[in-house]
Amino acid sequence: MSLPKEAQENVQRLQMLEQNLQALNMQKQQFQAQLFEIESALKEVTTAPSTYKIVGGIMIGTDKNTLQKELDGKKEILNLRLQTIEKQEKQLKEKATKLQEEVLASVKG
Repeated sequence: MSLPKEAQENVQRLQMLEQNLQALNMQKQQFQAQLFEIESALKEVTTAPSTYKIVGGIMIGTDKNTLQKELDGKKEILNLRLQTIEKQEKQLKEKATKLQEEVLASVKG
């Protein structure tokens, strides 16, 4: 049994959506890992007697408050990126669900 042309195109679009979802998922995992690192660093900064950061290939001493503000800024940016990715993920899932329903309807019809 051969699918109608429109159904075949929808299947291809569905496959592309799935690939996009996988790419978003990978990005999301990377951002979550970075966020975990930053949160761990923030915990250490609050208890450490002195703080350092790596610039280029060199470790330099830095002010605790400055480092904490820098890490808080990075954390905020990562949280915003994660929110954006989650919105995109939700939209792609909705599109994929709609396309699946269209493909199933055309196969049954």
